[in-house]
Amino acid sequence: MGFQKPTGTQDLLPGVVERWQFIEEKARDLCRRFNYREIRTPIFEQTSLFERGVGETTDIVEKEMYTFLDKGERSMTLRPEGTAGVVRSYVENKLYGEPDVSKLYYIGPMFRYERPQAGRQRQFHQFGIEAIGAIDPAIDAEVISLGYELCKELGLQGVTVEVNSVGNPQSRADYREKLLAFLTPMKDSLCKDCQSRMERNPMRVLDCKVDQDKFTGAPSILDSLDEESRTHFEQVKSYLTDMNVDYTINHRLVRGLDYYTLTAFEYKAQGIGAIDTVGGGGRYNKLVAEVGGPDQPGVGLAIGLERIHLILENQNIEVQGYRPLDVYLVGLGEAADKEITKQLFKLRKAGISAERDYLGRKMKAQLKSADRMQARYTAILGDDELARGEIAVKLMETGEQRTVKLEDLAAELK
Repeated sequence: MGFQKPTGTQDLLPGVVERWQFIEEKARDLCRRFNYREIRTPIFEQTSLFERGVGETTDIVEKEMYTFLDKGERSMTLRPEGTAGVVRSYVENKLYGEPDVSKLYYIGPMFRYERPQAGRQRQFHQFGIEAIGAIDPAIDAEVISLGYELCKELGLQGVTVEVNSVGNPQSRADYREKLLAFLTPMKDSLCKDCQSRMERNPMRVLDCKVDQDKFTGAPSILDSLDEESRTHFEQVKSYLTDMNVDYTINHRLVRGLDYYTLTAFEYKAQGIGAIDTVGGGGRYNKLVAEVGGPDQPGVGLAIGLERIHLILENQNIEVQGYRPLDVYLVGLGEAADKEITKQLFKLRKAGISAERDYLGRKMKAQLKSADRMQARYTAILGDDELARGEIAVKLMETGEQRTVKLEDLAAELK
């Protein structure tokens, strides 16, 4: 029996992976412009980090984590999301000792045991940013605007932002009582997950995909916000308006993670199957302290790259993919072939993408190979040209051909 990739994973092959690189390069460039610096954390962490940071009542921790015992009988988990690991690194490496806000970004694989479907894999990839150390609502708006701008600059159509405030602990305590009063009469008709969540974290009930139609008349958390939470939310909305970010208020938006406080948001798009969320995030003012650091506020976002790709495909948006070869070198004869290998290395050192034949094929087959690789030029070297220190260079698009000095080949191609 042959081997196959695990369920819920995918191979990103040449011809496709270049589109991923384009999106990642766009994200990196945006982070450069917004002054976020890259951080790379381990793909696995102690299980307790996610239980404590993400929340024991979340679907991620209860159902979806890839957890295993290592050879030291320690419980480890493949990271299901990026924020907890970044915050752990922020605390462990004492980044809080720096005088400025820590503005960090990451790109990499995450792992959740879910039923694979459009835009949802068991190994998936996220781009995320974290801004740790400031409570200013302006940085909430900055984080939201960066994700929104990424979607816009990639050309995605119809992407909007839904925003909400989940308040501070006091606001949530007041809202909890109102929400329980609404949910309790219908408890027996709710799914088992919702019944369990009612006891431990009632706000999570509103995130249920099974019973959504029953929550139409649920109280809004916005009516329970205290003055501090309300002022913060109003300022975030004001900044978003100033930035021309297309947003709507969704008072039922709570996100699927327990660490959020105040601002919560999601990016929505049509045409990616049953799941219409591209990404999201929010503020987490208590998470740094939860994982053993000082009481530092933070805010961040994560965007699913698989979902970005689905939208690009469904909206027929062309992005820069495979970059054609600059030149394909053809050597005719043993001495010329040896010189071709030497020239190939010199061209590559000079920043020119170059290739040659390694299969001993005839000239006609080599030219066909150059055409398949979309080479802009072919450079043909025979024994006579080698004796004169020259090489024939052909522009593939027009067929125009001329002879140049071997020593000038890189400069001529540039």
